[in-house]
Amino acid sequence: MTPRHVLNRSLLALAGLVLLGGGLLVLFAGLDLYRRHDLRPPGGWPLTTAGDVLLGSADRARWSSQGWWWWPAVIAALALVALLALWWLLIQLRRRHPGALSVGGSPPREGVELRDRALSDAIATETGALPESEHAAVRVTGRSTHPRAHVRLTLTPQAAPGAALGALCEGPLRTARRSTGLPGMPTEVRLQVASRKPHRAE
Repeated sequence: MTPRHVLNRSLLALAGLVLLGGGLLVLFAGLDLYRRHDLRPPGGWPLTTAGDVLLGSADRARWSSQGWWWWPAVIAALALVALLALWWLLIQLRRRHPGALSVGGSPPREGVELRDRALSDAIATETGALPESEHAAVRVTGRSTHPRAHVRLTLTPQAAPGAALGALCEGPLRTARRSTGLPGMPTEVRLQVASRKPHRAE
């Protein structure tokens, strides 16, 4: 697990605990569970009864004296935080990259790993060197034990798509499977033909 993944999971866990604690605090106060079950919250504990509010009239008046810009600024800041949190969550829910792939088959050799970016670059370089191939872009996604390859191959106008696909499967993709020791690596290939602008003869 990379340091970035550890940081993401730690931040997600911390944010989850904070939201869970805040939700339970509001739930206990809203349902008046302290009084119903004869519970005594700690001194200074916020939201202990159904009638409690986060900001009382005195607090609102004190902060309102800061100027007309105060509450719009607070609302804008909270909205920005909410949007950033939503954006971060969507990034975490995106298709995952395997990070490091084991090398050497099953069982893998201890301490020998191949980064997904290195594998993508290797496949793209070998694919770009194929005959009638003009450009290749490769992404490796999925889990480390079940990676998937996504290949976008741009062919020259004279290329035969079937032959190019066969060369891709028998060349770069077979090399990738042999390098990682995986019996199969599902691959999605998108072929496109490069456009050529007509030349004007004078």
